[in-house]
Amino acid sequence: MDLPERIGDYAVERELGAGGMGTVYLARSRGGRTVAVKVARPELAADPHFRARFRAEVDAARRVGGFHTAQVVDADPEAPAPWLATAYIAGPTLSGLLAAQGPMDETRLRRLGAALAEALKAIHGCGLIHRDLKPGNIIMADDGPRVLDFGIARALESTRLTCTGAAFGTPGFLAPEQAQGLEVGRAADVFALGAVLVAAAGGQAFGEGTPMMLMYRAVHEPADLSALPEGVRPLVASCLAKDAAQRPTAERLLDLLAPPTAGEPAADAPAHPPTLASPAAPSAPPPTALSAAAPTADSTADAATAAAAPHAESPQQPTLSPEAKTAPPGKRPTRRIATLVAGALFVLGGAGYGIYASGGSGWDSDASFPKATHELVIPETLVDDAYGREIENRLPPNSQPDSRDGKGSTHYIADYTVNSTGSSSENEAAFRTVHVYGSSGRYKDPEGDRDSLIDAMTVTGSENVSDPPRTFRFPGSDVAFRCTTVDDKTVCGWGDDNTTVAIAFTPTGSLEAAAAETRKIRDDIRKPITQQP
Repeated sequence: MDLPERIGDYAVERELGAGGMGTVYLARSRGGRTVAVKVARPELAADPHFRARFRAEVDAARRVGGFHTAQVVDADPEAPAPWLATAYIAGPTLSGLLAAQGPMDETRLRRLGAALAEALKAIHGCGLIHRDLKPGNIIMADDGPRVLDFGIARALESTRLTCTGAAFGTPGFLAPEQAQGLEVGRAADVFALGAVLVAAAGGQAFGEGTPMMLMYRAVHEPADLSALPEGVRPLVASCLAKDAAQRPTAERLLDLLAPPTAGEPAADAPAHPPTLASPAAPSAPPPTALSAAAPTADSTADAATAAAAPHAESPQQPTLSPEAKTAPPGKRPTRRIATLVAGALFVLGGAGYGIYASGGSGWDSDASFPKATHELVIPETLVDDAYGREIENRLPPNSQPDSRDGKGSTHYIADYTVNSTGSSSENEAAFRTVHVYGSSGRYKDPEGDRDSLIDAMTVTGSENVSDPPRTFRFPGSDVAFRCTTVDDKTVCGWGDDNTTVAIAFTPTGSLEAAAAETRKIRDDIRKPITQQP
């Protein structure tokens, strides 16, 4: 791809990657200073809400000082493509350092925690909230950790591409209130700091699994602190309190972590070649935001596009809907990432990596919602016994409060694998694993909900899209199935008045095959309501 010669007064040298905000370039000022210039995606540049929020956030970010942040040095919110330039920090990310050197001991954990607390104190002091603190957003420079990408998530949250209450961030580091799409304050960053310290000790605060599983655990289950040295467990446990009011402030953390006198940099601190932060941390699954997120708001990643996945044959081929729109491979079309997303399967309230904008009065009358004629069921097998339900990680159906967009909503999750003992053999099954995430209720914008759920399952900020989204319709059906292949899975979904579902298939296959399999699964799990309330 051709590089721009200049962005503002900065000469572009090479592309560093792409993230939630857009493309990041390595550039130099006229005086020879190296900077990272982040340029907004075209769809964001066209959004006046984004520009207004971006302008405000840049003004606040310029005021962030301290020793532990990457300083904002320049920006142009009014440019045809708004951009932001930050100091280019030499050093690996924390995730890269942990991969190379292994977990930190208690002394290094305390030093890291104090530095991050100091960075958050500076960020919070300017009225900003980071919203996506994680190992991939922390540069381990020679003179100490530096926090990147503070404040930009708020600008992305303001766009017309999302709904009120949408949240961005990385599952595994999202605070419970973020996962639920509730009001986010400084305490959410403290929660993320606690999860970062668990990762730096070689653990995972909320284990492994899908983004939805991680968010469920963040809301409902205690953090796993077993990797931490005993001396820091109580402090980290306080950071990871479910109740935001029970978490210490960044300033209090400094009091608890900082030594009595300023210490010298560690003698064994390595020198590192210049790098820029990547959002991919070994201990952190990709955001959906949600962040969600999704996904990370503005971190960088490799922009290479995966090769097209091998296509499986489908016994019944759907036709491509006339209104279907495609995007160039490797470029992910941005859609509304709220109302119904991955976290909706587990948590109450909210949007983004939760469900719905938080309550209020003045909802439309009940008559404005469709009738409840169908609901979801989760059978033990799918597609004539081709897939059997997994016993592990089962979660009960989760009832949700009514909102402006949905009533009587209940959410479901179920994982299936090829059932070798069923009537269909493994060779006859189109895929090896099937992950079903769905909701039944009464919805005003079911296809928008479908697209949001697909986004939440696939957006990471560094995703490789080998098959851009396409919409399929089968003969004799008015249901639109939307499918895409992202990274290592093919995802399809549908939305109708009463059911909204996204299904992830592995290994990847043709969109036609996935759409055909999704149609069969819809017949298996969408059932008429036999008893009206």
